Amino acid sequence: MYDEQEQPPEHGPLAGFTVGVTAARRADELGALLERRGAAVLHAPALRIVPLADDSELLAATKDIIGQAPDIAVATTAIGFRGWVEAADGWGLGEDLLARLRGVRILARGPKVKGAIRAAGLTEEWSPASESMAEVLDRLLEEGVDGLRIAVQLHGEPLPGFVESLRAGGAEVVGVPVYRWLPPEDLGPVDRLIDAGVARTLDAVTFTSAPAAVSLLSRAEERGLLDDLLAALGHDVLSACVGPVTALPLQARGIDTVQPERFRLGPLVQLLCRELPARARVLPVAGHRVEIRGHAVLVDGALRPVPPAGMSLLRALSRRPGWVVSRAELLRALPGAGRDEHAVETAMARLRSALGTPKLIQTVVKRGYRLALDPAAESKYDTDG
Repeated sequence: MYDEQEQPPEHGPLAGFTVGVTAARRADELGALLERRGAAVLHAPALRIVPLADDSELLAATKDIIGQAPDIAVATTAIGFRGWVEAADGWGLGEDLLARLRGVRILARGPKVKGAIRAAGLTEEWSPASESMAEVLDRLLEEGVDGLRIAVQLHGEPLPGFVESLRAGGAEVVGVPVYRWLPPEDLGPVDRLIDAGVARTLDAVTFTSAPAAVSLLSRAEERGLLDDLLAALGHDVLSACVGPVTALPLQARGIDTVQPERFRLGPLVQLLCRELPARARVLPVAGHRVEIRGHAVLVDGALRPVPPAGMSLLRALSRRPGWVVSRAELLRALPGAGRDEHAVETAMARLRSALGTPKLIQTVVKRGYRLALDPAAESKYDTDG
């Protein structure tokens, strides 16, 4: 074991894991939260936001609100609220819309939306400290919405239960669809994310909207990789969704998902910080605690980054800890290694060097290699071979 005087370097709970981010909105924020906790982030927006300045649905909703004022307006995103006002200006309805909204109680989801509301010359009545639509909904239902006409600026994605709950409470809800999701113009990052998932070099993928999940699966299907991707998501790659509505397209394909209790980015990242380390393989090897993560290994708590070929060998050895694995079998585990068993020796040398503890892996002359599982643990794995 490592000396108590030489503690392993500090690292985040997601160190050694690779996490895919499919979000279009707030992707940078989510990526930063993950990286701050040590994750390698593969950013692949599965959608792009398209304003609906020429959309008949938005025009109809705008005329409806100008013609009959709502009692309450709920603004959910700054980009959406600005887009609505700009679209109304383009139709020559901007002043009429703002004049109508001046007499309306406006609720804003968060500070960015408040800024957009005030920039338009309006004032919000209230905004939750949590920036949570759930808190907005709770306040409305506590006050009572029966008989009220409520305008809701939509995200471009479903709001989990929000509109349905207001209608169940007796409100008339006017949806204001300000922008839509479309496939990204550059499909390269999405394709790389799909390839990483299929190759199992991805440990988890995050979804913050149902349309993003649909878009990713659709792209995999276009490339003939849907079955391979579903197989990966079904076993090796964790699907983490911000909420139950987001998870529906995945669950419809038989994919198990994990979701935080609160439908926000922070709790989503905290969930990954618990789930991914819990899924890592931990083995007692040659007097050391070895934790095998996505692209790195923790040896007695010290983070050891390992090249992809080395991780392939280590996973092959860990499937049968303590048992000898032949060079031929290890060669098959190496991606694109061909038929030369010398590739195994080269990758094994680099793996041992990366681990910093050569005795973790033993060479068995003329037979192959084995993880030097501690004797006390051997019996536990006797049936694994």
